Amino acid sequence: MDLYEHQARELFAEHGIAVPPAEVVTTARDAAPAARRLGGRVVVKAQVKTGGRGKAGGVKLAADEAAAELTARRMLGMDIKGHTVEKVMLARPVAIDTEFYVSYVLDRAAGTFLAIASAEGGMEIEQVAEERPEAVARIPVDPAEGVTEAVAARIATAARLPATAVPVLRALWRVLVGEDALLVEVNPLVRTTDGHLVALDGKITLDDNARFRQARWAADGPEPGTSPLETEAAAKGLNYVKLDGEVGIIGNGAGLVMSTLDVVAGCGARPANFLDIGGGASAQVMADGLTVILADPDVKSVLVNVFGGITACDQVADGIVRALETVTLTRPLVVRLDGNNAARGREILAGCAHPLVQQATTMDGAARRAADLAHAG
Repeated sequence: MDLYEHQARELFAEHGIAVPPAEVVTTARDAAPAARRLGGRVVVKAQVKTGGRGKAGGVKLAADEAAAELTARRMLGMDIKGHTVEKVMLARPVAIDTEFYVSYVLDRAAGTFLAIASAEGGMEIEQVAEERPEAVARIPVDPAEGVTEAVAARIATAARLPATAVPVLRALWRVLVGEDALLVEVNPLVRTTDGHLVALDGKITLDDNARFRQARWAADGPEPGTSPLETEAAAKGLNYVKLDGEVGIIGNGAGLVMSTLDVVAGCGARPANFLDIGGGASAQVMADGLTVILADPDVKSVLVNVFGGITACDQVADGIVRALETVTLTRPLVVRLDGNNAARGREILAGCAHPLVQQATTMDGAARRAADLAHAG
């Protein structure tokens, strides 16, 4: 669960990290009085849960109250990478001397957290890491030890941050632990001309498994700008993400689905979604998944890729067949079953004899067939 920038700043302030005074408005007419309270000259920032706002025109400096209202009017309703701007934040500008980057992120592969920091903030950290990897420090953090004074000092030294960053690094760790976060990021963390460290922008991703402890953020419902299909899928309990492609994808297990996305892309087609049905493949789950995917007008074909383990392939096939009794299949469906009871599953699908259902025995073959069908329209 991603937070808006203004929510991240709120948490930063609660944990002792300095942020500039700011207000959030949802209408242009509220921008002028908010700017007046902040001193007149403000930075107007679109509040959407995606990056690249500055390049998209979602961050502007307004010289006075009138400019703040005009800027807010132009910004509200903008589309930024598929997210509609429903609110903007007005923040008091600060005099910047130096910009830094600091973050903590869960490193699943290593089973620990990773501190990523650089003395070169304000830019996309991926670009800095690619062009000059020596400018980005990556320090593993033992969750049991946490970020002590010594650990924070080691991070600051490795990243060439000033010694005054040590308290900020410790506070940022408190945000991560205290708020059940998987990612906390400040970019940029700036040193002002009078020597103070201030967080100008923030990004926080909370652990969905701790949603019951984070009701203050989940209470607002789906994020404005969220795809209606994602909202519908969430209501059905599906792990679905809308993508900009033409091949709908259903798989069991996040790793298998991610691999399927890559293979489809390698066949010259674009995945239309990520949909992981996990260990369940009941008729209702399949029907719900197919309903959501077929509601996407961009989808030209659908690929179901299942590796049977605990869930047997014949159960998956039976779920697909029964789902097709309630779902009108309007685009070709390619099914690849492998693993536990795969042969029996293929027999069940063959017996269905649906004119739009095809089978493939390998993932590469299934992806290639789905891509060809999508390109054929």
